Amino acid sequence: MRLTDLLGTAELDGAKVTVHPAGGERRPGTPGAGGPLASDPLVSDVVIASAEVTPGALFGCVKGMRADGHDFAAEAVARGAVAMLCERAVDVPVPQVLVPSVRRALGPVSAALWSRPSSSMKVVGVTGTNGKTTTCALLAAIFEAEGWRTGVIGTLTGERTTPEAPTLQRRFAEFRDQGAGAVAMEVSSHALDQYRVSGTDFAAGVFTNLSQDHLDYHGTMEAYLEAKAQLFTRGQVRLAVVNRSDAWGARLVERLAGGDVPLVTFATEDATEVVMRRRTASFSWRGGRLELNMAGRFNVVNAVAAATTARELGAGWDAVAKGLASVCPVRGRFEAIDNGQPFSVLIDFAHTPAAIAEALRAARELTTEGRVIIVFGAGGDRDKAKRPAMGRVASELADVVVVTSDNPRSEKPLTIISEVAAGVKGTGPLIDVDRARAIASAIGMAQPGDVVLVAGKGHETGQDFGDHVEPFDDAEVARQALAQRSYGGDAVYGKARRP
Repeated sequence: MRLTDLLGTAELDGAKVTVHPAGGERRPGTPGAGGPLASDPLVSDVVIASAEVTPGALFGCVKGMRADGHDFAAEAVARGAVAMLCERAVDVPVPQVLVPSVRRALGPVSAALWSRPSSSMKVVGVTGTNGKTTTCALLAAIFEAEGWRTGVIGTLTGERTTPEAPTLQRRFAEFRDQGAGAVAMEVSSHALDQYRVSGTDFAAGVFTNLSQDHLDYHGTMEAYLEAKAQLFTRGQVRLAVVNRSDAWGARLVERLAGGDVPLVTFATEDATEVVMRRRTASFSWRGGRLELNMAGRFNVVNAVAAATTARELGAGWDAVAKGLASVCPVRGRFEAIDNGQPFSVLIDFAHTPAAIAEALRAARELTTEGRVIIVFGAGGDRDKAKRPAMGRVASELADVVVVTSDNPRSEKPLTIISEVAAGVKGTGPLIDVDRARAIASAIGMAQPGDVVLVAGKGHETGQDFGDHVEPFDDAEVARQALAQRSYGGDAVYGKARRP
């Protein structure tokens, strides 16, 4: 697409755009004003990393926390960039599109290049602190059962929960071209704050819950909610589906009620006659009985969120029932590790006080007389205020607390552990900075009927030490520990079978 056509098609919300023609004088005004560009190149892609530039790309000069994309303009041109999207003029011999905010413009420009791919599919954005990954998996299964080929974007599909705008729009285009009719995607608060989903047409937005997390970025819970609320605005989403049983969700319901975006709510109590089993659950909803191939009361709420959304978008009851029943536990989300042992071992991504509380309550429901043992830590270089709260919740809801290292990044593991342990009530926790040894210790003390919950890292396959990442998989380490107790003999670190 020609640059002028691209700018004319992109919906930039009335932002003033100034184009510097290559080798020409500055031409202020909206795209196309002042006559044709001296150079009107064909644009084949939009990228924000100079290393990813291919011939024909429009390079977005994003100002990051550590680097400024404007400083890499010359390198981008050397690699084949034919135009710049920037906030100030740069000394390169290609047309420069100056906008007030590159981040705000990236989504609409990328969407325009790929002919607004999201508008041709039912795209559902799921946001909230916890439950996004599982809710997306459940939604995708329902959509597939309805006969809608579905793409999924989220924590398990890429480096970021929500990709940067150019990558996101490119992936939408790939889904569309492959015949997809729907997309279930996770939308993080960082992505909303950084306009990564701008230019996306959401058929529905789902709010799961909100609890303390990412305050190192947002500062306050109110600001955290404001970031999430950006998804539910006119022009961004056509339907809001909100958890009214969550305290912050109830605030969002009040805010959206009577507004421009149609609102549908769901709640924990919408599921009745709930039956929890070791690996499955069943419940009644809207006059019918639904089965889940996963445990945990919080997963019942995720299922209600998915079912409510899918029905609003036209999926039939049979598709809802078939889809929900078909989903196995999502990798690292209350995932059971079963090597034939007489106690339960669960791997969960819970890394906030609320998520740990939910996981521990669900674990408690799996045992009548046994103990609940938790192994967890806290990530370094992240919201430090939640660390003692995590320790407090763990000590209140578990019988045995083992605090270990998570992803320490640039911090000292023992410093993080001490901050978590400071919140523990009563008898101090067991402490082992070596995560593999801590997991083995917890599994080593487990007796018949107990439940061992390994929380924090979930699906992750590496442990981040800041300057390097070492291979580490909680599920594999748990299998190895079980094998050492003679439960299942094929567990070899890094090579164990997955169910």
